[in-house]
Amino acid sequence: MKRFVSFFGMMAVFMMLLSSVAYAQDDVTITSWGQSAFKLESGGKTVLIDPWITENPLCPVEVKDITKADLILLTHDHFDHVGTVGDPTTGHAADTIAIAKQTGAIVVAVYDTAFRLLMDGLPPENILNGGFGRLIGGAIDINGISVVMTPAVHSSDSGVAAGYIVKFPASGNIYHAGDTAIFGDMKLYAKLYPIDIALLPIGGSFTMDAYQATESLKMLKPAKVIPMHYGTFPMLASYADEFVGLANMVVPEVEVIVLAPGENYHSN
Repeated sequence: MKRFVSFFGMMAVFMMLLSSVAYAQDDVTITSWGQSAFKLESGGKTVLIDPWITENPLCPVEVKDITKADLILLTHDHFDHVGTVGDPTTGHAADTIAIAKQTGAIVVAVYDTAFRLLMDGLPPENILNGGFGRLIGGAIDINGISVVMTPAVHSSDSGVAAGYIVKFPASGNIYHAGDTAIFGDMKLYAKLYPIDIALLPIGGSFTMDAYQATESLKMLKPAKVIPMHYGTFPMLASYADEFVGLANMVVPEVEVIVLAPGENYHSN
């Protein structure tokens, strides 16, 4: 009997070790491409957010270099998020469309923006729900990746601006706030989907500034935060230093991670 108990005890420990190894293999790698463009990778799956590539002065990659993407999440349809190239009437979302076509990625966007992408030449099979997109609401599972579309206080030429909470099978919740001002419902979303890593705009002028972004951390309570949407235009904050200083002083329990374009962060 003792041998029997000992055997199953050893098996339980072995399974726990296997589980921990599997989790370690499926941690999340977050790569910044400047402004609000990010690549998230975990467990062999790749999610791109707001891929402004070609005319992004900070982006270290070219569209032709992007050969893998399962999902492309668009927060809104401004040129520096969908990747407009040249004339906005002919080059709208050129980066998003090119990446989706060459990788087979599914684009997630609000209904009205999804329709505009259709009109701009993106096939319906490359858009969530056969071209309909979706709207702000509950979680949806897309090929094993959980995606929650959240509000964002901003403008958009089509539909409304949004943010996203993304969860891979073996990761915590990653919140990309999109372009947004601070708003009270951040606290509610953090309660519903406890945030592990928050990607927050800090540039001011069109989004939260360093002071407001720091205040939002009190509501979001993430373990880690990565600042974004700065350093690309003269009217935005040039650096993240002010945000880093304020966050370290006001919410020292939150780890601040500053990524230069091309740098990545491994969550484990």
